[in-house]
Amino acid sequence: MTTSMHSRTTSLAIEVLGLHKRYGSHAAVDGLDLRVEHGETVAILGPNGAGKTTTVEILEGFRRPDAGTVRVLGTDPAHAGRQWRDRIGVVLQDSRDQAELTVREMVRHFAGYYWAPRDPDEVVEAVGLAAKAGARARSLSGGQRRRLDVALGIVGAPELLFLDEPTTGFDPEARRSFWELVRSLRGDGTTVVLTTHYLDEAAALADRVVVVTAGRVAAEGTPTSLGGPEARRPVVHWTQDGAARSERTARPTALVAELAASLALDDGEIPGLRIETPTLEDVYLDLVSAGRTASRPTAASPGRHPDTDDLTTTETAR
Repeated sequence: MTTSMHSRTTSLAIEVLGLHKRYGSHAAVDGLDLRVEHGETVAILGPNGAGKTTTVEILEGFRRPDAGTVRVLGTDPAHAGRQWRDRIGVVLQDSRDQAELTVREMVRHFAGYYWAPRDPDEVVEAVGLAAKAGARARSLSGGQRRRLDVALGIVGAPELLFLDEPTTGFDPEARRSFWELVRSLRGDGTTVVLTTHYLDEAAALADRVVVVTAGRVAAEGTPTSLGGPEARRPVVHWTQDGAARSERTARPTALVAELAASLALDDGEIPGLRIETPTLEDVYLDLVSAGRTASRPTAASPGRHPDTDDLTTTETAR
């Protein structure tokens, strides 16, 4: 892997304060704050319409905010020039440009946009497309095309890499291979911002998880601490007098002992006993549910749907 040769001029890779973006009467982003350290991998999670896509597109320079402060690698993306773009990589959700070129030709072509790119053949190998290097892009399967999108995003040896749903269409083996690639980029010092609907992917890759609901950050933390200690406490389930019961507790072993003393059957078993430790997915769903309850719906402007985050395409925003 090639380590980025760009110098770091700020203590934070990304700093966002009080970000706002509206479409008509709909507030897609409503006072969002975000900080990302250099070398950190951050997963931004949220349901459709939460504001995460709009936020990331502002960070990439494809959209302009209505209000707030945005600094990405020390620069306001809305006014960034070519030197700034040379330092970032973007893997969009979908692209179909130059479909008549071969995989190798496309990666080499994109490498020409950067002043210090990675070796194109190394990149093709890294994303698992060496066997398809001579195939035209239009002939690739969905998963193979997604790998090509990733190759185009990393060939510039970016200091900061945005990954938007990068493993959509990947089979399980390909996903694990891609995860190793992301880990190797992080090992080289690349800062990674990941949006994904796969909670296991966020848990496997992210140093920190940021949950966005209703245009704001609802919670953030490591994959194992998100939601705080209370949200991570085990839940003990059992059956008593024919009714299902449960209790969230920091002392599951002690509670089971108490239940055993009073409820155990002749064979020593406690009816319906099971202990569940909340996963990242459980915590995320609770946070999203709470965010939906707390947010108040707003009327949509004509021709727009209030729950649609990606209200115009990235290509149009470009």
